[in-house]
Amino acid sequence: MNDKRTNVSGEVTCSDIDEPLESAAPCPGYPPSLGESRLLSEDELRASLDCTLQQWDGKSDIWLFGYGSLIWNPGLPTVENVRSRVHGYHRGLYLWSRVNRGTPEQPGLVLALDRGGSCAGVAFRLAAEGVMPHMEALWRREMPMGSYRPAWLPCVLADGRRVSALAFVMRREAATYTGKLGEDTVRTVFGCASGRYGTTLDYVRRTVEALRESGMPDRALERLLARCAQTPAQE
Repeated sequence: MNDKRTNVSGEVTCSDIDEPLESAAPCPGYPPSLGESRLLSEDELRASLDCTLQQWDGKSDIWLFGYGSLIWNPGLPTVENVRSRVHGYHRGLYLWSRVNRGTPEQPGLVLALDRGGSCAGVAFRLAAEGVMPHMEALWRREMPMGSYRPAWLPCVLADGRRVSALAFVMRREAATYTGKLGEDTVRTVFGCASGRYGTTLDYVRRTVEALRESGMPDRALERLLARCAQTPAQE
């Protein structure tokens, strides 16, 4: 049963979205041909982390920009969480997930930053003292296959401060980059993709809810969720 609600502007909220399909109809282009996958070794992860931290002075606190699951599940001890925005990048379902939100046979989708526009998110400040074990854990979480490019982005905090925040940007040359997907493909993924941490649909729903609760709703992502989580009988 749906708990239908609208906000004061008449926009659809997450409670209007139906449950995922038990099975998905065939969709041209899905599943994608992604080739063989390989996890980065511990040495490769460490080299990537060390390269990224060359731009850090080793003494200042580190700012981390969260735009997806980091908002509702940072998994890191933070001393400050602030609404923020980066310019030059926008949030979208641009990354195929073969482990966390899907499988090699039925890849799921997760969010990534891609070029253009701007993106609202949460900036997390990590204390410099004792930060390295947390950064190593973050790298294992976000960089297992090297699909992202770690980057220090200019970030404007809600109170007007400007900081350089670490963010994970989509590598367009990666085999897991989706490009622009049609809604039929997104609907198919919402209906069938599930991985180690659950379904793609749940991941998107939780992100939409977290953004709205934080006072920075992503209207485009909400509209995509509302359209693509519906069953054919309700379209």
